[in-house]
This record gives sequence, C-alpha cells and structure tokens, in this order.
Amino acid sequence: MDQHTTWLLSNLLAAVLLPPLSLILLGAFAWILLKRHPRLGKSLITASFALLYLLASPLVADNLLGLLEKDFKPVQAEDMRRAQAIVILAGGAYRDAPEYGQDSAGTLTLARLQYGAHLQRMTGLPILLTGGNPEDGLAEAQIMRQTLEDHFGVPVKWVEARAFNTAQNARFSAEILLPAGIKTVLVVTHAWHMPRARYAFEKAGMIFLPAPTRFANPPRQNNTGYQLFDFIPNARSLEKSYFALHELIGLVWYRLTL
Repeated sequence: MDQHTTWLLSNLLAAVLLPPLSLILLGAFAWILLKRHPRLGKSLITASFALLYLLASPLVADNLLGLLEKDFKPVQAEDMRRAQAIVILAGGAYRDAPEYGQDSAGTLTLARLQYGAHLQRMTGLPILLTGGNPEDGLAEAQIMRQTLEDHFGVPVKWVEARAFNTAQNARFSAEILLPAGIKTVLVVTHAWHMPRARYAFEKAGMIFLPAPTRFANPPRQNNTGYQLFDFIPNARSLEKSYFALHELIGLVWYRLTL
C-alpha cells in the first residue's frame, strides 16, 4: 500500500471513530433499531446525545486534554542548552488563501512556527521543518519555511517535505539529522500532541526534548472551582475533545505498531 493510500484510509477511519461523525452514525443506527428493538434503539439515542453533551462540555474537554498535557511543562533552560537543533512539526495548511494569493500556514502550524521562532532567537539553534502534502500543492514544510523566513525573519536549515503523519515526521527528520551528527532536538508542537510526538521521535532514535506550545488546559490562576460555563456545551470544546480522542487513539496505535 502506497503512502497516499495509507494516509487516505487512516483519515477515513479517524473520521468514523471520532466525533461528530461517530455520534451521528450511532444515532442513525439507533434510529434503524427503533422498530424492531425499541428499548435498545432508545438507549442508543440517549447515549449518543449524552456523549455529544459530554464531549462538547468544557469540563470534559479540558480534562481530556489535561490527560495529554499533564507530563509536560514549558521548555526548560537545561534542555535549551542540551539541544542541537529545533524541529517544528506541521499542523495543517491554509490552502489557496485568497488574501495571500497562495497557500499559507494553517492555524495550528502558525502557532508552532511562532514559538519555534521564539526559541530560535533565544538559542540560535538551526531549525528543521517537517511536513508533507498528500495532495497537490506545496508541502507544508515549504509553506512553513516561507512563513518563518518572510514573516518572522528566522532562517531555516533543513526542510523535510515527505511526512504525512507524526511517525513519519520523526522517521524522516531522523534520516536528515542523525547523519549530520544531530541526535538531541527540541521538538515544537502543541502540548496535547507531545505524548505521541515523544513516542515517535524516541522510536526513531532521537533524544526528545519537549518544547510544547499552546497549552489547552493550563493550571487555573485562581482556584475558584468550577464555573457555570464549564457545564455548558460549545463547539470549541467539541473540537478540543476531537483533538484529545485523536491523540489518545493515535498513541495506542503507535504503541501497537511502531
């Protein structure tokens, strides 16, 4: 199976397993069951609505992301001294951006680039960008290079433009860095993405130093307990739950396959 087909199938499977499509499919299945098995059908419909409420609630979404972020803190000074390079992982592109007249960095990618540029100015370390494109157009790493150099004024040493997922980010980055004598790297990605990134980079033979950004569930400044809006569902929290479940499933998959 070629790389593009693998990418397509994995994304289709993720769409089926994760909300909102998984909840829609559960509800549709329950509706079909209503005539022959009314009790089971009603129970599944209730379950689908309950899951939708829970996953869209800030309380649940933040705690799910907290499970992923809890072992990671902002980058440590000692790690910055130990590192030999900075690796920034792609997180999506804004294709055919009308205001720019070309492809641009996506929201997740831009957050990682911003922090990667900050670290580069603090350390002077060379940067490797990693991210491909399974469809037509520039690879994400190439778009990232344009953004870093043109908008942040930060130089890029290496561009890895083949990877379609985190495991490939790690493997293809290692293929570039290890022959150059570089093994210890600061890896920049979202805090909730760190567990999977760490597992992949360590499996690829790299010494992984986490440089997380955009903590989705930072400690509360004032420990005032839960608020009313922690229990009111919203679209942003459903998106957070999507990211959390995607990472948890992906981490289990990596542990089984890498």
